[in-house]
Amino acid sequence: MTTVTRIGATRRWSMLALGVFAQTSTAVMTNGAPFLLPSLTQRGMSLATAGLLVAMPLIGLCCTLIAWGWIVDQVGERTALVAGPAIMFVTGIAAACVTNYVALGALLFLAGAGGGSTNGASGRVIVGWFPKDQRGLAMGIRQTAQPLGVAVGAVTIPAVAAAHGFSMAVLVPAVMAGLAAISCLVGIVDPPRPESAGGAGRPMNPYRGDSTLWRIHGVSILLVIPQATIWTFGLLWLHRDVGMSLAAAGALVTGTQIVGAAGRIGAGIWSDRVGSRLRPLRTVAVMAVISMAALAVSAWAHWWWAAIPILVAASAITVADNGLAFTAVAEIAGPYWSGRGLGIQNTGQNLAAAAIAPAFGALITASGFPITYALAALIALAAVPLVPRGSVPLVPTGSR
Repeated sequence: MTTVTRIGATRRWSMLALGVFAQTSTAVMTNGAPFLLPSLTQRGMSLATAGLLVAMPLIGLCCTLIAWGWIVDQVGERTALVAGPAIMFVTGIAAACVTNYVALGALLFLAGAGGGSTNGASGRVIVGWFPKDQRGLAMGIRQTAQPLGVAVGAVTIPAVAAAHGFSMAVLVPAVMAGLAAISCLVGIVDPPRPESAGGAGRPMNPYRGDSTLWRIHGVSILLVIPQATIWTFGLLWLHRDVGMSLAAAGALVTGTQIVGAAGRIGAGIWSDRVGSRLRPLRTVAVMAVISMAALAVSAWAHWWWAAIPILVAASAITVADNGLAFTAVAEIAGPYWSGRGLGIQNTGQNLAAAAIAPAFGALITASGFPITYALAALIALAAVPLVPRGSVPLVPTGSR
C-alpha cells in the first residue's frame, strides 16, 4: 500500500483546506497590515513612521522563513502549522493591548515571525498525501492563500479600525490565527517519511552538486518582479494615467486578484496533465515577458482599450509560476529538505517583492509607467533561459 493510499481523499483535501486557512489567516496580518495606515495616521502618527510600523510583520516573516523550514524538516509540518499561528495569536492579542509604539512594533514583528511558519509548510503534506497527478492542482490551490489573505484584510481591517479603533482591527488576524492553530492541531497529519540511506546517516543536501533548486529559486525571484510591479502600482496607474476613479480602479484590481488566484490553480492542473512542473514554468516565463512588454507598449501609446485587458491578463500570468515553482521545489528537495527549500524560496521572493515599492517607485517618478513595465519584461526575459531543462522526476526519492 503506498503512502498516498493510506489516507482517504476527503482527509487529504481537508488538510489542504487547513493549510490554506492557516496561511490566509497569517497573510491578513503580514500582508494586510498596511490597511492600518489610515487609522495610524489619524492618530497623529507620521506616514513614514506608520509605514515602518505596518512593515514590521513582513520583516518578521522574512527573517524567520528559513528557520521555520528547518523546523518543518526536523519535527514536521503539523508542529509548524500549530506553533506559528499560536505565536501570532498571542502576540497579536498583546499588540492590541499596548499603547507604546516601540512595543507595538516589536509585537508586530513577532507576529510576523510566527506567520512565517505557514509559508513554507504544507509542501510535504501535499507531496506526501497527494498522488503525483494531483499535486500541481493542490499546490495551485495552496498558493491562493496569500491573495485571499490580502482580500480578507482589505475588507475587514479598515472597516473594523474605522468603527472600533486600531486595537480591535489587530484582533481580526490574531483571532483568525488562533482558530487556525486549533484547527491544524486537530486536522493535520504529517505523512510518513522513508528512512534515509537505510536508516543510517544524514540525507544528502539536494543543493550540493546540483544547480536545479538554485535555478528554480532564481527564476522565481526574477518572475516575482513583474508580479509585484502590477500588484504594487496597478491601482495607481489606473487612477493616475488611465483616469479611472479610485473606486473603479479598486474594483478592477480586486478582480485581478481573483483572476490571479484562478491562474495559479489552472497552471497546477496543466502541470499535472503534462507530467512536468518545469515545462509549464518556462512557458509561463515567456508569457510573462510578452504580457509585460505588451502592457508597456499599450501604456506608452495610451491605448487604454488594450492596456486594461492586458493588465488583467498579465495579473494572471505573472502569478501562475508560483505554484509550479513551489511544487517543483517540494518534490525535488524531498521529504527531508522541502521545508528549508520552500523557506529559501519564500525568502528570496519576499525580499525581491519588498524592494519593488521603493526602487520602481523612484523609476516611475523619473521615467513613467511604460519604462517601468518594459524593465519588468526584460527582467522576466532573464528568467526564461534559467529554467532548468531535462527530465526532473515528480516523485522525490526520499533517501538522498
